[in-house]
Amino acid sequence: MNHTIVHSLDNHESAEFLANILGLEVGEAWGPFVPVETSNGVTLDFATIPGESIVMQHYAFLISDEEFDAAFGRIREQGVTYYADPHLKQPGEINHHFGGRGLYFMDPAGHGMEIITRPYGNEE
Repeated sequence: MNHTIVHSLDNHESAEFLANILGLEVGEAWGPFVPVETSNGVTLDFATIPGESIVMQHYAFLISDEEFDAAFGRIREQGVTYYADPHLKQPGEINHHFGGRGLYFMDPAGHGMEIITRPYGNEE
């Protein structure tokens, strides 16, 4: 994958929010898009659209243990509510699926974000 468009209420706010959590940079706006390039070269192009047109999506980011520690620290420092599960029933907890760590949080537009240190199904 090269890029995908992420609908947002405010493209700058959403791009900055995610980039901050993941320790990434926000790129230069290009037309209606504010890009955030992930460590694997995929760009998330944030676009502002009317709130009633936003459909919640789920974005999962496979990151290293060190990146998880840093992102988790920023989540806690900023007071972002996080959960161990996608149904948001276990607030303030992380999971340990497949021998790794993971958590879920919501972005400003209501998209479900997930960070994990092991891919699903990886039993290593």
